[in-house]
Amino acid sequence: MPNERILRLAIIGVGTGLFSGLFGVGGGVVLVPMLILWLGFDERKAAATSLLVIVIAAIGGAITHLTYGNIDLVAALTVGIPAVGGVLIGTWLQQRINVAVVQLLFSLLLVATAALVAFG
Repeated sequence: MPNERILRLAIIGVGTGLFSGLFGVGGGVVLVPMLILWLGFDERKAAATSLLVIVIAAIGGAITHLTYGNIDLVAALTVGIPAVGGVLIGTWLQQRINVAVVQLLFSLLLVATAALVAFG
């Protein structure tokens, strides 16, 4: 049903935005798994969709945090500009490796991230 799909996407969007605002995460940690598990996206489509959502959500979050004075502009640019190169390389690589390998690598990333957060 189209309405059910739109509702699910909206719920995922609210959850992603909430986690982005609270923890600075959303795209890879929340959005991609939800698109895969709840809407049946494949990993490539979920990752690509997530990248555009991140841009939209990041603009809102960045503007809000800017008003609170929470942004270190030099650090953001120093990390952000090279990140563009990383995204280009990562996207190029993702298109050339087997989807099963992408799934495994993403799963390992989530498990490692959870372990680091839990056990520091």
